[in-house]
Amino acid sequence: MAEVTAALVRELREKTGAPMMDCKRALTESQGDLESAVDWLRKKGLSAAVKKAGRIAAEGLVGAATRAAAGALVEVNCETDFVARNEAFQRFVQTVSALALEGAETLEALKKAPYPGAGHSVEEELIRLIARIGENLVLRRTTRLAVEEGAVFSYVHAALGTGVGRIGVVVALESGAPESALASLGKGLAMHIAAAAPLYLDIASVPAAALERERGVLSEQARASGKSEAILGKMVEGRLKKFYEEMVLLDQIYVVDGETRISRLVEKSAGEVGAPIRVAGFARFVLGEGSGSPRPQGDVAAEAEAQLQG
Repeated sequence: MAEVTAALVRELREKTGAPMMDCKRALTESQGDLESAVDWLRKKGLSAAVKKAGRIAAEGLVGAATRAAAGALVEVNCETDFVARNEAFQRFVQTVSALALEGAETLEALKKAPYPGAGHSVEEELIRLIARIGENLVLRRTTRLAVEEGAVFSYVHAALGTGVGRIGVVVALESGAPESALASLGKGLAMHIAAAAPLYLDIASVPAAALERERGVLSEQARASGKSEAILGKMVEGRLKKFYEEMVLLDQIYVVDGETRISRLVEKSAGEVGAPIRVAGFARFVLGEGSGSPRPQGDVAAEAEAQLQG
């Protein structure tokens, strides 16, 4: 059993918004396991948390870069927002994003990649930038998407410069249609993903463990309603459908019009371009995700709608 420390109680409270004493009790009942405590709070109706919401305790920038059939995201952290607005720091993030796009698919490969025009690696350039700026800087993570036929599109929310901001998204579309014909859908999907924060591409990609966990929580909630056993199964399946609509990209409702399911939007776009379209994958980075206290990101959905409509 893990020790129920004040820090653990605080982390659970930040993750769920539940009262401090309830968080302490949840951790005690769950043998100090944080995720089990989240489930305990949800079963008791003390937490509205459904997603594993990323917690943010770092400044810095997310960088996005795309070219034709490939796209990449990187996250570089710093200590203050002041440095995030520094032109030299922004140039570094932009350059590293481009290197990730060129094929440095892992963090270690990206650190070892030659930094353009410098005669040394990305890691060495980062060390030199730390010395110049006077803050600790961390190249935290990277990901890359590519398709053999089609295109990858990106969107950066709360941008502080070209291709750098607080939320970055890349989405890959597999299709025989030209990039120009896919651009409207690709841009719209990238903005939607930034706003709606799906965790999975389709129902088939939801891990069995995650589905079993959700079903367990929903079953407990259904029993707590006092309904008869005969209708509990229907209640769980109905709530599971809602889970898919919130977590699965293709089952979500498009944030721009508030009525079209994403799967239908893709089908409609395929008809318009005259070629099949498949969403091959997506990635979404939120600055500092998974590392601490929350940072407000603004109304991403409203911004996406405004940009797409005007």
